[in-house]
Amino acid sequence: MTSEFFTYDKKKVIQALRYHFITRKEIKIMMILVNVFAMLSAGLFFFKKISPFAFLISSFLWFMLMVTFWFLLPYMVYRKADTFRDRFRAKLSDDEFRIENERGGRSWGWQEFSTWIESPHFFHLYFNTRSFFIVPKDAFEGDAVHEARNIFKEKIVRK
Repeated sequence: MTSEFFTYDKKKVIQALRYHFITRKEIKIMMILVNVFAMLSAGLFFFKKISPFAFLISSFLWFMLMVTFWFLLPYMVYRKADTFRDRFRAKLSDDEFRIENERGGRSWGWQEFSTWIESPHFFHLYFNTRSFFIVPKDAFEGDAVHEARNIFKEKIVRK
């Protein structure tokens, strides 16, 4: 199965990168702990157990964490990766996933992928927890999106 040539839409890629960061287990745990810390400091401040300065510091930490994961990290990854400025075509076969552009291509056997997830606009194909490739659903027309989803389900065994 071959997709149409596709390019990456910046807003959709930023959303997909946010989705990636927020779904990581270590980031979820850190966000939960920081939120619990922020609520605890708000409660302690309300009952006058800590100073306003301590509450201000904890609020600042919470705010910076949210800004980092929501804005800084996705934009830094987008800006650093030349991939998002290119035009590609994806080819899904029984043996491999292939991505190609006007200059050439690269193939990966299905066993090289550790897992995959689906976000509103992309399929995220993971090699490991930090390395992944996103394929826009827009690359597939009509029922080809469902066909691609079925190929990913069949070929990439979630570990």
